Amino acid sequence: MRQGLEGKSAFVTGAGGGIGRGIAERLAANGASVTIAEINPTTGGATVDALCQAGYSAQFARVDIRSEQDIKAGVAAHLAQYGALDVLVNNAGANQHYDAARMTVDEWERSLSLNLRGAWLCCKHALPIMAAREAGVIVNIASVHATMTSYNFFPYNVAKSGILGLTRSLALDWGRHNIRAVAVSPGWVRTQPAIEYFEQADDPAAEEQRVSDLHPLKRIGEPKNIGDLVAFLASDEASYITGTEIVIDGGITARHAD
Repeated sequence: MRQGLEGKSAFVTGAGGGIGRGIAERLAANGASVTIAEINPTTGGATVDALCQAGYSAQFARVDIRSEQDIKAGVAAHLAQYGALDVLVNNAGANQHYDAARMTVDEWERSLSLNLRGAWLCCKHALPIMAAREAGVIVNIASVHATMTSYNFFPYNVAKSGILGLTRSLALDWGRHNIRAVAVSPGWVRTQPAIEYFEQADDPAAEEQRVSDLHPLKRIGEPKNIGDLVAFLASDEASYITGTEIVIDGGITARHAD
């Protein structure tokens, strides 16, 4: 059912696949026009084609979120097409794993620019547009690693912790303009990194079953599950939700380690 986002538009980063595509699909299904802001024109274009073939409104903008110029151009293209910016979803990022004692400054800068600075830059260029209309929603995709992590997730977990701080500050400082900011923290989701993790195991099916069994629901998430949550948060039905983190992880973080 199309409801909740009719007449609104959304700018979704990293929407060429995985969680980002799942979010774009659910936003569109709920009535929003969507800009797929993606560094990869092949995957980004594929998402646009799929949405348009389904009867939705979507366009592609090549955006490397490490580049402020790319972000400015992408937001300008969005405004040119849709005339407003109602929803910003900061999803683009990548798992990165380094040894804190061996990581170089350049590697640190590249990782943080992708997983934290890019989200701030998108907010920087979206906030004045939203404030001018006294309305807007920013959904920042964080991770369960923002608050509890595993071995060898440095500095991905550091950046995702920063996403939570960014979200709180935006909610406090821009709430007077009727702009809401919410962080969504997924756990295991069937994205390419998860698929590759299972495939490298000696017995991929057994490893996936092991991971699934760690969850109270006995399954890992799908991108559409994250998309459904984001579509709700972007809608007026969530108009009193801001400045907080919502964990969507199949219950795995409710489980004490054995």
